[in-house]
Amino acid sequence: MSYGMIAISMFASMMALMVTGQRVFAAIGAVSAVAAISLWGTGGQDIPFSAAMKLMSWYPLLTLPMFIFMGYILSESKIADDLYKMFHVWMGPIHGGLAIGTIALMVLVSAMNGLSVAGMAIGATIALPELLRRGYDKKMVTGVVQAGSSLGILVPPSVVLVLYAMIARQPVGQLWLAGVVPGLIMATFFIIYIAVRCRIQPELGPVLPADERKIPLAEKLRLLRSGLLPLGIFASMMVPFVNGWTSLVESSAIGALAALVAALVKRRLTKTVLDNSLRKTLGISCMFMWIILAALGFGAVFDGLGAVKAIEALFTEQLGLSPWVILILMQLSFIIMGTFLDDTAMLVIVAPLYVPLVDALGFDLIWYGVLYTITTQIAYMTPPFGYNLFLMRAMAPPEIGLRDIYGSILPFVLIMVFALALIMSFPNLALWLPEYVYNK
Repeated sequence: MSYGMIAISMFASMMALMVTGQRVFAAIGAVSAVAAISLWGTGGQDIPFSAAMKLMSWYPLLTLPMFIFMGYILSESKIADDLYKMFHVWMGPIHGGLAIGTIALMVLVSAMNGLSVAGMAIGATIALPELLRRGYDKKMVTGVVQAGSSLGILVPPSVVLVLYAMIARQPVGQLWLAGVVPGLIMATFFIIYIAVRCRIQPELGPVLPADERKIPLAEKLRLLRSGLLPLGIFASMMVPFVNGWTSLVESSAIGALAALVAALVKRRLTKTVLDNSLRKTLGISCMFMWIILAALGFGAVFDGLGAVKAIEALFTEQLGLSPWVILILMQLSFIIMGTFLDDTAMLVIVAPLYVPLVDALGFDLIWYGVLYTITTQIAYMTPPFGYNLFLMRAMAPPEIGLRDIYGSILPFVLIMVFALALIMSFPNLALWLPEYVYNK
């Protein structure tokens, strides 16, 4: 059997295992282990060992449990709930103000946790019922929560970008900084869309009743201080890092400690909160470490097969495609795969092929990491089988049906496609901040 057929067989076997419901890391790891031993005999057993050593010696990986723990402490202690109360009071007098506040909430939740599912959970359980109760259009607000949660894997500290950094062998700090401006650009586009549409159709996002807007200034300021606490925690870890005073790992430790102290000071650090946060942090961290380990093993087998060079030759020499056409085809393949896979599964399946190919075509791998995150989130929300659509259906109140969810997402998907095109056309939008910080 040719090496090309072996590579195709590996992909087919992996997809078949995933269809049966196997965990991502188990499917990828099993296929790579069987392929390695079949191809190279007992020498193939060195591949997973070598991958494990790479994983254990990657110092920036320590940021992963730190940031996940910080996010869960803020979530479990209900400090994140204070954010929505703040936006409720300060943005309520504006048409669509609560929806705009929800987008801002999603940005801050993303900065606390780094997982899109965390933003979805908080938006669906805290913001969505309140928006519906206030008379907001259910289609629009369903799209708001889904679009806002999509920022979770782009705004730092993105857990998925940690995984990409390990596979692509790129500095995770630069990837996080590269995601800041594109994430804020998308959030700004979402807010502009909500503000303009609610200005044209005020019934979609009514203002708060006059009696609820009559809140004393002292109470408003108290809520502002309380709601800005998570932002202060984020600043306490990112400002020293951006200024070069601390390393990325040290900043992650500062963030975790700051969240712990904040929960303690507000008298919300109970045994239950700490126990739940530790258990969830351990579960998520171990899951990502297993995925990284499996992906490294899978990538090593592909390097040994020479599959990357074969695909590069197919696109550039045999088909004669330009680098930009190849890049666009890659992004389209992510959108197709996103209808039935999550972002981590997509990354570990295609990264062994795409990342070396992107590098060979002369594109920046930091910039491509940002393109990957935006594209996968577009795929998440693309009907008919987008991952986020069904996740939203599971979390949304009963009055929101699947038809409402499908109908809500089109404007936000178009905005994200426009943002993706913008970042592709102007790479410096993603690259200037990491270049500025690291050159500094």
